[in-house]
Amino acid sequence: MSIPAELRYTPEHEWVAVEGTVALQLGDVVYLSLPQVGTAVTAGEPCGEVESVKSVSDLYSPVDGEVTEVNTELEDDPSLVNAEPYAAGWMFRVQVAQDGTGDPALPPDLLSAAEYEELTKSAG
Repeated sequence: MSIPAELRYTPEHEWVAVEGTVALQLGDVVYLSLPQVGTAVTAGEPCGEVESVKSVSDLYSPVDGEVTEVNTELEDDPSLVNAEPYAAGWMFRVQVAQDGTGDPALPPDLLSAAEYEELTKSAG
């Protein structure tokens, strides 16, 4: 699977697509507990749960902001996260605060696609 260059990544394998000042949370999943619309999320802090066939893990937001939309299709079909993690399997959108120049205030430790690909190669 190729790693989309337009996304940003965390070392914990969360993905985020940034469109203006809105970040789209992307992310082997059988059940999801996602944050509700209006919830404030903090980068690196738990905001829900992801259950795979082997374990339950906390879901972390890769950015700070307010949840503006949740992918309700995942309630009926959480396998979309596995099948289409970069498209229909998105989890939630976050309105990200702006920095002093009007750009999204993203955490400095988000990885580019090339950095994330390197990380996954060295871990594998």
